[in-house]
Parts: sequence; structure tokens; C-alpha cells
Amino acid sequence: MSDVPGGTDLWTMAVILGLAGVTVLSRCFFFILERPWSLPDWARRALQYAPVAALAGVVLPEVVMTQGQLVATWQDARLFATAAGVAIFFWRRSVLMTLVAGMAVYLPLHLGLGW
Repeated sequence: MSDVPGGTDLWTMAVILGLAGVTVLSRCFFFILERPWSLPDWARRALQYAPVAALAGVVLPEVVMTQGQLVATWQDARLFATAAGVAIFFWRRSVLMTLVAGMAVYLPLHLGLGW
């Protein structure tokens, strides 16, 4: 295919423009409708659990696995940092304090001891 100035071929430009169009249409869909739209109650209830499920699906494997294998030793800074973060969260209910406590435990163990 012929090249567009700058080194990008026409097929790539067509795909980018098509994806941009689909994105704009899907995000503006609710503004295009003439009547107000709301989620059904079952969907609203299900969305309450979505952030927790997504967080568990991303964070949990990162904490308990290394290169696709379960952590085999207790000398892993992530385990202690997670325990400290969970304890602080249940004690203070503060996300900021959870992050600070987890990193305060993780960094010395990881950088200082090489865990």
C-alpha cells in the first residue's frame, strides 16, 4: 500500500480512524438518546462489586506469584507489605494510610534485605 507522509501506511490510518469512530460513537451513545436512560437494579447492584473483583483479579496474582509460579518462601516483601496494608485498612479505613503502610514495610524489606 502507499505510504502516508511520516511512514504510516493507509491501512494503519484506516484502522486508527475506525477505532476512533467506534470509540466516539460508543461514548456519545447516551447523549444521542432522546429519553433518559438508567441501569436496571440488578445491573446497579452488580456494578457495586466490580471494583473489588477487578482489584482482586489484578493485585492478588501480583502478590502471591512470581514469574507465573506461586511464591515458595515466606521471605517475600510483598507478603509482609500486604499484611501490613490490610491490617491498617481494617484499623483506620483509609486508603492513603494503607498505601503508606504497605510501602513503608515493602521498601525496607525489598531494598534493604533484597527480598
